[in-house]
Amino acid sequence: MKYILLVHHSEEVLGKLSETELQQMREESVRLANQINSNGQYVDAAPLHPASTGTCVRVREGKRLVTDGPFAETREQLGGYFLINAENLDEAIGISGQIPGARIGTVEIRPVIELAGLPER
Repeated sequence: MKYILLVHHSEEVLGKLSETELQQMREESVRLANQINSNGQYVDAAPLHPASTGTCVRVREGKRLVTDGPFAETREQLGGYFLINAENLDEAIGISGQIPGARIGTVEIRPVIELAGLPER
């Protein structure tokens, strides 16, 4: 089963990290991605730019509304993700605990619904 591991953290906390600390976290994430790839569990992963760079699109009564910035004001923002294959939730939890962002935020684990007819990767 596929799981998405959504890495949430406070951009304020992330901004207080030194460039060296940030680089170490990124390198650790790359090592984790390579480790789970060697186990056949890796599908995709990426950090995201800050929420302030986001754009939200809504369609109401047939009209598209576009706004800059995050969808909602929250204490933590979505900072990145891992998309993995795992046998079960326990296995996904084990991988989530290794994600560096879990030390400064939260990793939300959600099973992915696989839809027939979507393009193959």
